[in-house]
Amino acid sequence: MALAIRIYNQLKDCRDFSLKDQMQRASVSIPSNIGEGKERGGKDFQRFLRIARGSSAELRTQLTIASQVKVLSPTEVAEMIEELTIIAKMLTRLDHSIDVQPQPQKAQAAEHH
Repeated sequence: MALAIRIYNQLKDCRDFSLKDQMQRASVSIPSNIGEGKERGGKDFQRFLRIARGSSAELRTQLTIASQVKVLSPTEVAEMIEELTIIAKMLTRLDHSIDVQPQPQKAQAAEHH
């Protein structure tokens, strides 16, 4: 969430409303998908972690564009991209650490068929 707040603060005076909107949406999507996936659990959690990782890749691209069109400074962008790289690695490790067990009802139903 800290990165999303940082994006909002960095872009508060940005007049490129399209890029600003896309970047804010992508930044909010990361923690939102983690939260929603955690609430759902299991395979849904893994799916939402992957969506969050995709949003982090989307935001890295948008940050590069923001730097090149001089909406954000190269230093700010480099710091945020470094943070996003760490976040993406954490999401990958968390995704791989989740051991999804089959639902008892589904496993029992499969045994009877």
